[in-house]
Amino acid sequence: MADELAAVVMAAGIGTRMKSATPKHLHPVLGRRMVDWVVDAARGAGVERLVVVASPQTSGLLEDVEVVVQEEPLGTGDAVRCARSALEGFDGDVLVLNGDVPALRPETIRALVDTHRASDAAATVLSFEPSDAGAYGRIVRDGDGRLARIVEAGDASGDELALREVNSGIYVFKAQQLWPALERLDAHNAQGELYVTDTLGALVTEGERCAVQLAEDPLEAEGVNTRAELALAAASLRDRINEAHMLAGVTIVDPGSTWIEAGVEIEADVVVHPYTVIRGGVRIESGAEIGPFAYVRPVSVIGEGAKIGTFVEVKNAAVGAGAKIPHLSYIGDAEVGDGSNVAAGNITANFKHQPGEPKARTRIGRNVRTGVDTVFDAPVEIGDDAWIAAGSVITDDVPPGSLAGFPPRQTTKEGWVYEKHGKPDGD
Repeated sequence: MADELAAVVMAAGIGTRMKSATPKHLHPVLGRRMVDWVVDAARGAGVERLVVVASPQTSGLLEDVEVVVQEEPLGTGDAVRCARSALEGFDGDVLVLNGDVPALRPETIRALVDTHRASDAAATVLSFEPSDAGAYGRIVRDGDGRLARIVEAGDASGDELALREVNSGIYVFKAQQLWPALERLDAHNAQGELYVTDTLGALVTEGERCAVQLAEDPLEAEGVNTRAELALAAASLRDRINEAHMLAGVTIVDPGSTWIEAGVEIEADVVVHPYTVIRGGVRIESGAEIGPFAYVRPVSVIGEGAKIGTFVEVKNAAVGAGAKIPHLSYIGDAEVGDGSNVAAGNITANFKHQPGEPKARTRIGRNVRTGVDTVFDAPVEIGDDAWIAAGSVITDDVPPGSLAGFPPRQTTKEGWVYEKHGKPDGD
């Protein structure tokens, strides 16, 4: 149907300017690979069919998408042409997206498609106005604001070089006109490659209507080709993610020094202090506080009103409601019960872990009090209301209400806490 939307994401380039063994499109940015951001943006814009064009080296590294392989790097025109068989019979609109624009938003894609359809255009180009137009192809519009031509910088006149609006290399085409236009491409350049940009010039020459949609934020449309550009894109995504959390009721004291990856869930009234990193797959519940220089890694849940303090690392752990880990501790592959207090310099260790086996877990119950400089040698379980002496290495389970520790080897005084202080209400 004509109102259906498909997308071809070009991700076959190696990216030599990245100077990396990792293909450009697979470099991580805020918890996702660069190409994954583009795929997610396309899906968020309502794309029903999505094809990623990959190189033979990277095709096996892409999951949950339909992949076609560009056997040789013969240009963007050839890359899009490779996707034709995958979209056989599709007669809607086809987006052509670059896999190196991680800051591209679904809203920008939708605006491009809306302009395309409202103009009844054969093709529509996404343009932008960078601070330095440099070597970008200039957009030349006709008197009605439609595309007249795209002039490469090397071929542009002085007046054309002065134009600020440039080509992003992102397009939407009517499928019935895209495929024939690609077949008519010639490799009439020094590189011997086919460029999808040339299809727009051909369509205009043939009298077809081609429209232009200007991106509001230039950074969305600028491709990432170097590590420096990757850092700029990451900073933009950081700001976007942080703003969304703040508008949802999260206090981020210094957004510029706080890095929160995509996929993190944070409830309202959480406070996040400066120089904090929170990785994807983390959930932080209302009233929790994340301290300066904290590092919260994937598969962690921070309970309501809990505190993760300064220089604390949490990984694959559940920290219960009201629990406190105030400073200088590593809590990994662990559970910390409601209301417990983990003192400074505590470490959960996996000394018994063997290669290929799941990591052993440390389970710390409710209302536990641990002393400073304590190591928990997993697997080990600390019962509710237990106390741990400072400087201890805990190798054996500790029953509820007991006092344990006392270097050099663990000694456990069962029931000592209950005898001295009584059982808390409800126990």
